[in-house]
Amino acid sequence: MKKIPVALIYSRILLGLAIVPIAYYRITHFRTIIIGLILLGLLTDIFDGIIARQLNVATDRLRRMDSNVDTFFWLAVAAACYIISPAFFKTNFIAICILIGLEVGCYAVSFIRFRKDVAVHALSSKLWALILFFTLTQVIATDHSVILFGITFYWGIISKLETIAILLLLKKWESDIPSVFHAIKIKNNKPIKRHKLFN
Repeated sequence: MKKIPVALIYSRILLGLAIVPIAYYRITHFRTIIIGLILLGLLTDIFDGIIARQLNVATDRLRRMDSNVDTFFWLAVAAACYIISPAFFKTNFIAICILIGLEVGCYAVSFIRFRKDVAVHALSSKLWALILFFTLTQVIATDHSVILFGITFYWGIISKLETIAILLLLKKWESDIPSVFHAIKIKNNKPIKRHKLFN
């Protein structure tokens, strides 16, 4: 039972590795298949943390692994989207570069301050993952996204800046910090409450 969260995390690596060639070779019903695989990846991302917390195996190592695999998975999905709809990426090149830059910034701040990778898992980031799912699904299905991508872009900026703020506020590396307000409490040595379903 305790290996279930690890299996769910590693499954996203396999899903990411499958999505890219499916997009490249454009097999029959490739758009539907890729959307289904992305949904499956999103579900494993949601439930690996929940199950780990229920089984009391949500170690720092596991949470760091989860974050790194999440990054790999969404980069694979973005690569598949680029293969399917390069025009969308050309149209939104600057905005996409900003989001990637902020993601790199999160890792840079964490490594500089704590010599560890990011595992904040803030609630804003979880919501961003959901918005990103719907946006990339729209791109894969229709080759474009305007309103949803706009929401993804601005919320992505908010969530990444909050992650950076949390990393700057923490005195020592910690995982699963729900928000910047919780980070302020931790900095002031005050207890915080975490919800087992989310953090």
